Amino acid sequence: LGCTRGPDTQHLRCNASVRRDASLTPAALDRSNSVCRTPRPRLSASVPAQARPHERLVRDAAAATAGSSHFARRMRHGIALALLTTTAALPRPMRRAASLLRVFRRSASSAAAKPRCVLLNAARLDFDGRVDFASLEAVADVVRYEVTSPEDVAARCAGAQIVVNKELPLDAATIAGLPDSVALLCEAGTGYNNIHLATCLSKDIQVANVPTYATQAMAHMAITLVMALACSLWRQGVAFGKGDRSVLEQSHLGALPHVELTGKTLGLVGGRGLIGREVAKIGVALGMRVVVASSSAAPGEDDDGVVVMALDDLLAEADFVSIHCPLSDATRGLVGARELARMKPTAFLVNTARGAIVDQAALVAALSERNIAGAALDVFGEGSAPPPCLPADHPLYGLDNVMLTPHIGWQRVESRQRVVDMVSENIAAFLRGEPANIDLDTGLPRR
Repeated sequence: LGCTRGPDTQHLRCNASVRRDASLTPAALDRSNSVCRTPRPRLSASVPAQARPHERLVRDAAAATAGSSHFARRMRHGIALALLTTTAALPRPMRRAASLLRVFRRSASSAAAKPRCVLLNAARLDFDGRVDFASLEAVADVVRYEVTSPEDVAARCAGAQIVVNKELPLDAATIAGLPDSVALLCEAGTGYNNIHLATCLSKDIQVANVPTYATQAMAHMAITLVMALACSLWRQGVAFGKGDRSVLEQSHLGALPHVELTGKTLGLVGGRGLIGREVAKIGVALGMRVVVASSSAAPGEDDDGVVVMALDDLLAEADFVSIHCPLSDATRGLVGARELARMKPTAFLVNTARGAIVDQAALVAALSERNIAGAALDVFGEGSAPPPCLPADHPLYGLDNVMLTPHIGWQRVESRQRVVDMVSENIAAFLRGEPANIDLDTGLPRR
């Protein structure tokens, strides 16, 4: 490898003849003098080999790279650094390489072997048997569980390098209990608020999500709910289900809301993301005035014809308020009693994002007292999206001006197939040495 140790330092000096991997240069090598700034731990010759993680890393690297040429290229500098340091002291690009070694460890004896992947809750994705997992099986040796409880996660992931999850809450204790073999956690969806990222960072487990698999489907769901609210479609259906045919007999909706969308104001909370922008596009096409409240956009007219304004102003002006921001500490309870009180009594609230963004008790009060005209909720409560379901005696069930659906926006068969295929692409990218698309240092997606 052409590497030597400086005469009076504990650093690696890499000769100019060594070709640097472009993905490692910024973090692992100093541009000016080619000195790696990773300190070398002093090791006694009497320390047994099994107690030296750097030596095990090198042995594993040699075995793994023998069967995978693309991995060998990625590991040139990684092996050199591993000679003199533990993985805990490695810069992040080298820690990525060490994570890859955990994946290749099990397949070192055979070039044809694939990493072991555990799918924790396949039934959440394939509840009707219409999803094909061939793309996932092409890149990994898949062990499939239909349903997994949090207390069974660690045992089921034994020996696995990759874990695929759909909305199952993985808190700090659950992730801390994962075996050391786990190197990649794939969330089969857009939101990843159900995963404790700080613990993933401490265990060097990379996290990947799939932000674009259901952009159109979720936008269509939001607009479908807006349309249904505008003509009281849900309330008509509820009446028919109870045997009340008065609407049919009188041939009109009576006092039920029934308005056109053209000219109405659609307010998008957090509407500058992928889904929010798609909803805005459809709203404009329907002749609606679209306004947005977003922490990532300055007030004023945006380039696609929407107007960015403060949340308080949006709530006061909108005829339909639709939630499109992720759930975080900053957005939990973002729409509470104060915000609901600012809405018009003729306005409707739509939430297809995450239930906890809206204060549920405050919403029940606003609906019960008719302070707003109604709501459509594809998500509700403290559950990940949901699940879990609301309790049988929940007051939302007794209201006639709320629509409830069990987070079905993403569940169209095309979207479910797409998310499986895109998870497979995330795994393939990870195995090529590319970083996962969630930056654990910031908790934000990589751009």
